[in-house]
Amino acid sequence: MYKTVAETAKDISMPEEQVLRYIYTGRIKAVHDGTQYLVNSAQFDTYHEQLERIKEEIEIWRNTPIPEDPDIKDED
Repeated sequence: MYKTVAETAKDISMPEEQVLRYIYTGRIKAVHDGTQYLVNSAQFDTYHEQLERIKEEIEIWRNTPIPEDPDIKDED
C-alpha cells in the first residue's frame, strides 16, 4: 500500500523533513506522481519487526534482577 510522506512519517515516528531527505538521498524508495511522493509501506515491515524485537529485549533486560556480587559480602 502506498502512503503519503506525512502518513509515512507518522508510521515510523520521524519528522516529515527527514523522510523527504531520505527519499532524496535514496534511503527510502518512493514514487513521485507529479504532485507528491508516495512511499510503499511494505519496505518498512522489517523495520517494524526489528523495532518490536528490540522493545521486547529491553523489557526483558529491565525485568531481569541484578545478580548479587560475591565480593560485597566482606566478613571481617
